Amino acid sequence: MMLACPSDDFEFLDPGELVDGDLELRLMFCFPGDPQRGMVPSYEFQMQLVGRGTRVGGISLRVGDTEHIIYVGHIGYGVTKGFRGHHYAARATRLLIPLARAHGMKELWITTDPDNRASQRTCEILGAEYVETVSVPPTDSLYGRGDRQKLRYRLRIEP
Repeated sequence: MMLACPSDDFEFLDPGELVDGDLELRLMFCFPGDPQRGMVPSYEFQMQLVGRGTRVGGISLRVGDTEHIIYVGHIGYGVTKGFRGHHYAARATRLLIPLARAHGMKELWITTDPDNRASQRTCEILGAEYVETVSVPPTDSLYGRGDRQKLRYRLRIEP
């Protein structure tokens, strides 16, 4: 598989085929990161239905640790309205665990808004543990979006 954005500073790996039943992840692009803004390299995937290419959502795997990761997490997902209720976010997260491990990650942080019960439920389905609620500082880009607090969940992925 040809990766969409090779980097001189980070080795993007071939994620291979990522399929779970009727769900597949399609690598759309790689973001090399932006150290000035605290952004780490990331893989950006589209969640789609196998064989149909119907987009049901998206998921990101962010590799690395910065202050920004405290608020945005290593995993970020969104499922399109109309396709919710099939556990696509949890299933997609599980598909990305081998890739995260290949990068030497031992845990994944997932954050969610305090009022996003569906995302909190996804964390529970994954077996992630709630650790804390943090305030988003005005210096973080999420603050400009209107985010003020994040619930932080830790998913241990050590073999």
